[in-house]
Amino acid sequence: MAITTRSEKLDLRLSKQAKEMLRSAAAAQRSVSEFVLESALARAEETLADRRSFQLDSEQWAVFMEALDASPRELPRLKKLFQEKSIFENE
Repeated sequence: MAITTRSEKLDLRLSKQAKEMLRSAAAAQRSVSEFVLESALARAEETLADRRSFQLDSEQWAVFMEALDASPRELPRLKKLFQEKSIFENE
């Protein structure tokens, strides 16, 4: 984690048991706040990972590239929709 100036605050309400568990987990290594921040950021990265990148084996990559290179298919209903006057246009 890069060292940056911390200017934002996040408040959190939790039970006494939850706070004790966090305190025990953070113990000698760091403060509870640092432990919670590091843990939350790690979990956020895991959660967002599939939105940022994905991995494919060679066969999946070939299928993916084929789909990207394919000509767009004809969508008559969409074509008709774009030819109609928008409901937001003045008469």
